[in-house]
Amino acid sequence: MNKKKSKKQEYDNFSSIAEEWWKPEGKFRILHKILPVRIDYILNKIHYKKIKKLEILDLGCGGGLTCEPLARLGASVTGVDFVEENIKVAKNHAIQSNLNISYFHNDIDSIKIKKKYDVILILEVLEHLDNWESLIKKIKKNLKPKGKVVFSTINKTQLARITSIFIAENILNWVPKNTHDYNKLIKPEDLIKVLKKNKFKIENIEGMNFNPITREWNLSKNFYPINYFCTAEII
Repeated sequence: MNKKKSKKQEYDNFSSIAEEWWKPEGKFRILHKILPVRIDYILNKIHYKKIKKLEILDLGCGGGLTCEPLARLGASVTGVDFVEENIKVAKNHAIQSNLNISYFHNDIDSIKIKKKYDVILILEVLEHLDNWESLIKKIKKNLKPKGKVVFSTINKTQLARITSIFIAENILNWVPKNTHDYNKLIKPEDLIKVLKKNKFKIENIEGMNFNPITREWNLSKNFYPINYFCTAEII
């Protein structure tokens, strides 16, 4: 069995490309492409009309791509990332965009936050952690009653290995090489098992799929062999 990519390797990889976050055709261009789908999914699950009343925590916020649209809609947004360079980029861009977003540099594996939130976002993060199960156990303490957590991650399938790693990283250059490690990918049933163990109610699972003909991304409630979202509510 191949050895999982270390935490230092994860840090060094993202630190080296932090300046690319807000370049639509840069190394994170795939995140720019899927951002509208991501935001639509989040808004559908947290109820759009209530967003101005919500306090949202984005764990693993990167350069703030998801934080900014939500802040523009009126949510109170906090972003946390373990790569210091990412937070610097996020802060600078928020200032340029005249947005009031709280950003903090912190190690997600050992994070300690006292505040409680209505919604916690963990988007394309779990597959980069050494112990994602422990994070789920921790973050439930930071949710208000009936609070929700929204995940997006990659399914651990051979199709995902071929498309999200080999093709996306080595052929299409959608994401930088060595971004993903197949050994760290997570099957939906494993995520559901850990969520239920930690007293979460599964509200929804949807796939995010790419149509090579229309070259568009879309959501699917019944098909998620590669990327998927999951929303769960604290019981």
